[in-house]
Amino acid sequence: MKKATLMDMKKTVKKSNDVMAQRLYAPYAKAEWGFINHWYPVKFSNEIAEGAVVGAQICGVPLVLRRSKGKVYALKDQCLHRGVKLSAKPMCLTEDTITCWYHGFTYSLETGSLVSIVAAPDDEIIGTTGISVYPVEEVNGMIFVFVTSDDFDDEIPPLSQDMPIRFPHNNERFPHPLWPDSPSVLDKNVVCLGIHRTGYANWRLACENGFDAGHLLIHKDNAIVLAKDWAVPLGIKPVSDQATQLVEDENGPKGFINMYFTEHYEPVLENKLLNVRAAGTVPKYFRTSMFVPGVLMVENWPEENVVQYEWYVAITDDTYEYWEVLVKHCENDEERQAFEYRFKNFYEPMALHGFNDCDLFARDAMQNFYADGSGWNDEQLGDMDYSIITWRKIASRYNRGIAKTPRGVAGVVKGASNVLAEIRGDQPGAIRDKAE
Repeated sequence: MKKATLMDMKKTVKKSNDVMAQRLYAPYAKAEWGFINHWYPVKFSNEIAEGAVVGAQICGVPLVLRRSKGKVYALKDQCLHRGVKLSAKPMCLTEDTITCWYHGFTYSLETGSLVSIVAAPDDEIIGTTGISVYPVEEVNGMIFVFVTSDDFDDEIPPLSQDMPIRFPHNNERFPHPLWPDSPSVLDKNVVCLGIHRTGYANWRLACENGFDAGHLLIHKDNAIVLAKDWAVPLGIKPVSDQATQLVEDENGPKGFINMYFTEHYEPVLENKLLNVRAAGTVPKYFRTSMFVPGVLMVENWPEENVVQYEWYVAITDDTYEYWEVLVKHCENDEERQAFEYRFKNFYEPMALHGFNDCDLFARDAMQNFYADGSGWNDEQLGDMDYSIITWRKIASRYNRGIAKTPRGVAGVVKGASNVLAEIRGDQPGAIRDKAE
């Protein structure tokens, strides 16, 4: 490693604390409500049965979803008449429409056009207006929606552009001899199992936690780490400006890869001053990468031949939907059933909850510092934050739009979500098992 290379990395980190340099990721700092005009997961397939109607909110956009004749449709969950949420009391009078239960305004599932009004079938407004509709993709048990701004009129990009890169397609670019090829949500013969739940922090804090090279400390005494006797370091120190490799494919994913287990990173195993050492004897090889609009891939996690995807989907400017999805190739029913059994009895309780609850707790603990927007200027970043700076820059460069503060939706008028969650006692991650 050349000394100049290391110095270049340190200069990048030092400059990140300079106000002028922060302009390089100013769009990211303004994206309180998320990045609009991107694909996001909204539900698992089994959460929307035939004929069912469910509501959701992404980047401040209220969504109502209905499955009809096997297909899932997504429309704006806001009647154009008086702003009523259609999902609050679902009413579907035909297979190809959804009706507002309050005054009977009825919309086409396919186009969003106002096609009738229950008590005023001859009203002149019929056929002249409607509500927004959003593209939907359903793949391997997951439902994705392309959430757009009202003025978006570009061609809808394929779902693959908003997903991590795939293997073995990228083995030559990013070799990984220490573990098997990671499966993809978009592969054939894969099973996607997971959970999603609400986190009480801004979506960007969750993103940065996912690949933070210094945050392994919070998992030091985690039950799954001790049970598997994993040799997880205290942290992973970047020692070169090649520690992160950019992915800027034309008409493809945009993001970066942390080049763990190469000469560009050094595991931190001991802090002599504080008398702290990493424990465990079984090496655990993995790699994290992050892609716009906010999806993490952890290869070889929690076990070989399994990959973990995490999406951090903005709901409001201080809540996000946290998706944890494990993907594995299953060639037959026997392999699928074995994966489902291991997911239910091991992965979900020990990894998705036991391990990742620590992450939820950490993100929530940062929220107050960043809530009024001043934290982005007041933070003091160090060498360990090199990948965070990389992410902020690439997300600023390649997002398709910054969601504006919405009107008339949940979360705009504040009820202090963190405070309310603490009062109710249902903040996720507040309690976790700790192996003594």
